[in-house]
Amino acid sequence: MNFTAFFAYCIIVTFTPGPTNIVILSTVHNYGMKKALEFTAGATLAFGILLALSATFNSVLFNLMPDIKRVMGIVGALYMLYLAQKLYKMDASADVAEQSGTFITGFLMQFVNPKVVLFVLTVISNFVIPNYSSFTYLALYVAIITAIGMAAFMTWVILGTVLKRFLSEYQSFVNTVMALSLIYCALMVSGWRELFMR
Repeated sequence: MNFTAFFAYCIIVTFTPGPTNIVILSTVHNYGMKKALEFTAGATLAFGILLALSATFNSVLFNLMPDIKRVMGIVGALYMLYLAQKLYKMDASADVAEQSGTFITGFLMQFVNPKVVLFVLTVISNFVIPNYSSFTYLALYVAIITAIGMAAFMTWVILGTVLKRFLSEYQSFVNTVMALSLIYCALMVSGWRELFMR
């Protein structure tokens, strides 16, 4: 496994602004840290469940159809390039609608958050399954990725307005660095090296 690309992808997708992180930030501002922590607990639990489901689904799929690896690599790479483009053009100054932060809201939001759903599908299928197939390793990586996600959520809780102010002030620079990092990740999972190394 390319650990640099794996960790870069996990950190970029979970730490950068998305629906969950924006709601956490909004909840901190409007309802305080306690409510934000409640929302974060629900979001983290759902994130872990989605990762476990993805690991199970992808493991079965890869065993039944070994050629799916190349297709998933291309799909994952295209999704990462899409995210890179969205990050590069993102406007962090847009107002966020006020939403109350509850455990149930945080939990349910993960299942309808396209960023999270596509991430859990692509991270498992492109980085973990091609390299590890045992239950122990799958469970370990689900735990590692869940911990990264929880760290990202907690970062948004703890830094709150400071992080938002930083992103607003250095938005263009941060977005460019993150977008370039995602392009690197996309190249690593796309399978282009195998095509040109033949």
